[in-house]
Amino acid sequence: MKINTLPQEFIDAQPVLKTLENAGFEAYFVGGAVRDMLLNKPIHDVDIATSAFPEEVKLLFDKTIDTGIQHGTVMVLDHGAGYEITTFRTESTYTDFRRPDKVTFVRSLKEDLKRRDFTINALAMNYSGDMVDLFDGLSDLKNGIVRAVGDAEVRFTEDALRMMRALRFSAQLEFAIDFNTQQALRKLAPNLEKIAVERIRVEFEKLLMGSQASESLQIAIRDQMMAYLPGDIVTWDLSRVILDLESNQANTAQVAWTHLLARSDLNEKKITQFMRIWKMSREDIKVTALIAPLVRHIEAVRKFQLYQVYAYRDILFEVLCLMRVPDETVQQINTIFATLPISKSADLAINGADLIMTGLVKPGPEMGRTLRMMEKAVVLGQLENTPDVLLTYIKGLKSDDKN
Repeated sequence: MKINTLPQEFIDAQPVLKTLENAGFEAYFVGGAVRDMLLNKPIHDVDIATSAFPEEVKLLFDKTIDTGIQHGTVMVLDHGAGYEITTFRTESTYTDFRRPDKVTFVRSLKEDLKRRDFTINALAMNYSGDMVDLFDGLSDLKNGIVRAVGDAEVRFTEDALRMMRALRFSAQLEFAIDFNTQQALRKLAPNLEKIAVERIRVEFEKLLMGSQASESLQIAIRDQMMAYLPGDIVTWDLSRVILDLESNQANTAQVAWTHLLARSDLNEKKITQFMRIWKMSREDIKVTALIAPLVRHIEAVRKFQLYQVYAYRDILFEVLCLMRVPDETVQQINTIFATLPISKSADLAINGADLIMTGLVKPGPEMGRTLRMMEKAVVLGQLENTPDVLLTYIKGLKSDDKN
């Protein structure tokens, strides 16, 4: 198979391949970029594999960075772009179920491709657009199948994360998982416990955002993979999540997690604990812990609660859409947001510095309490947001304290 009209991303990288070939080495475009090109999907990073060893690559280009030279990867900076060039290699055993104990550089493309995870990722393309397909990856792309290269049990034993990647690709590409590959998933699922949480999280997030997320979640449950994911998620009833994801999916990881937690029974404290187990960022934890409990009772939500999530209203509306909340309820929420007198504390007509200048309040805990009380009163429409009204309110509080 030959690609006669290459996408611009590959055309831009052709000089790199030409430099390698002119020096007597083999060089190919490989990996996800080739797969996505064939699927007419957006192309991201263009990766290159070559028979040149790392030091040979570095001699051919003026600007290089040793991004992973111990594994044969060198970043080449060319025409303002960066391309990862990796030497053909074979790998030894994986005692940690993640990284090979030893990497051996080789001159054979076949030896390199047969160590890859799935046939759809084991395709290579040369400078002229000629495809190299040694494991029927083109057929699997055409038929919509995720199939391990060679023996699936061997591939998943090498790197257990590949099991999550199988589910993720199935969800993203709307592909079925090959029978033998699926059997290996079921058998080797316990090895997921040996994988770093951060690596699992990346794949799980992509799965949840995939257009076939509901089917992939059902596979994970059926094959008992959920039992080996962090946070005891296996005990949850995910039926509503699966039902939601049949018709719509999250566009961002924050929305995906907030939706998932909104369909759980965890309170705000336990949501925070759960997300810490998953090694989430503070911002992600904050957003999810605020919104997830709120949407469970969205029909009875209060004005000040909505004010507190104003900055994250886009996430809120996306979660409500995923949960198929009635349009009239969504419109009511939208109306409340639109009619809020302020959207953040900085919108108050006076601030802490103003209060200090008046001598009404001293810096410290009392200042914080006073500003929060004033903020809430303005949001609820109990006070007009003007300096005179707010100062009168503060004076009244101080008078009450004296009495």
